[in-house]
Order: sequence, then structure tokens, then C-alpha cells
Amino acid sequence: MKVYNERREIICARVECWAQRLNVHPRLIRVQRMTRKWGSCSTSGIVTLAADLVNQGSNFQDFVIAHELLHLRVPNHGKLFKALMTMHVPDWKRQDVRKGTS
Repeated sequence: MKVYNERREIICARVECWAQRLNVHPRLIRVQRMTRKWGSCSTSGIVTLAADLVNQGSNFQDFVIAHELLHLRVPNHGKLFKALMTMHVPDWKRQDVRKGTS
């Protein structure tokens, strides 16, 4: 349980920084075991991130966190979403190759 809490704190601190940077306000941030994807964002503002994201490099963490938080502004993967990703995480296309994000 201690390791989980440490992981959650690390990920949540990164989420808070990115939320300020992107000017978004998630209703809830969850960190949990996920086997098929690194994160998700619900239409009700709940951002869920994989607990093992903490074991990935900081660039990949930034990609996943920014990706999910941007869904609070743009719910799809259209042109606006991709433009915002490029603006905030310029190398995001290279990061978008592992276990999925929604």
C-alpha cells in the first residue's frame, strides 16, 4: 500500500503542474492498476492514470498526462486536439506508441 501511495503522490503532483499549465480542472484524479491503457478521461471530468506510469520516463509521463487532461477541453482526437498536443508536447507523436491512451 505504501508503494501505491508514493506512486499516486508522484503522478498527482505531475498532474497538478500540467493542469495549471493547460488551464484545466479535473474533477477527480485516480491512479490505479490498468492493464490495457495508460490513462483515460471521462466526460464527467474524472482522469484515471495507470499506477505503473510512474515507472516510465518523464517525457512519456508528460505525454500521457497532457493527453488525458486535454480531453477536458477537447473530447475527441481531431485537428484541434492534435494541434494542442503539438503545442504543449511537441514530440507527442513519438510517444504515442505504447499501451493505449483514450
